Amino acid sequence: MKIATRILSAVLLTTSIASAQALVTVNGKEISQKDVETALMNATQGRFNQVPPEKQAEFRKQVLEQLIGRELVYQDSKKTGIIKSKEFKQEYKKVQEILKKDIAIQIWKKKLAEKIKIADKDLKKYYDENKEEFREKESVHARHILLKAQDEADAIVKDLKSLKGDALKSKFIELAKAKSTGPSGPKGGDLGYFAQGQMVPEFNSKVFSMKVGTVSKPVKTQFGYHVIYLEDKREAKKLSFKEVKSFIEQRLKMEKFKVTMKSTMEKLQKKAVIK
Repeated sequence: MKIATRILSAVLLTTSIASAQALVTVNGKEISQKDVETALMNATQGRFNQVPPEKQAEFRKQVLEQLIGRELVYQDSKKTGIIKSKEFKQEYKKVQEILKKDIAIQIWKKKLAEKIKIADKDLKKYYDENKEEFREKESVHARHILLKAQDEADAIVKDLKSLKGDALKSKFIELAKAKSTGPSGPKGGDLGYFAQGQMVPEFNSKVFSMKVGTVSKPVKTQFGYHVIYLEDKREAKKLSFKEVKSFIEQRLKMEKFKVTMKSTMEKLQKKAVIK
């Protein structure tokens, strides 16, 4: 099997495999799903899920190619004796020293942070003094079909006009997958939940005025013409102390950690001999 075909097959497998199973082997050395996922998260700073769905497969393919390339070069470096060379050993020792220091610092900070405790009364006080911060805006769960021309959007609305309930939702999802030009098309036009003000004004104004289980007339925006289906609506509400307690605790701990870190560093500097 050609390498390009092997890579493509491996990329397709990553959409359904959720284990350490080998995707490919390079001269007997396995490259697993976990290896690819780790590399993807590192490359995107943990934001791979925010990469548009239509680009994720290509990104996976590129990362897998890079991992294969790295393994080939590493294996050749072993074969040609680079790992046993004086130059390699010198550079490796430098890296070991850097890692040794970095790991020690990370654990030192972790131990310092673990000592920080926030009393329940302080958490409640913060909640009572900042209640506006813990108000959830009204939000909706919507789907849409994005089209380039108004006559196409009008035809969609006409197709859906006689339907209601589950039949309407099912048909809408079917049409979104078949005809929507937006990135949410393959997911049946699903936009998930979003709050007031997150969408462009024309779309936002329309979707928040709709009734659950209904379809809109075409809405024109800078992206084209949208036919919207409103799946659910959540009213604005105040979050309880119990719901946000852990969030407040993490925030106050971080603030206290910064203060503790600063004072600790000042003490260490006073004790140190710095010339």
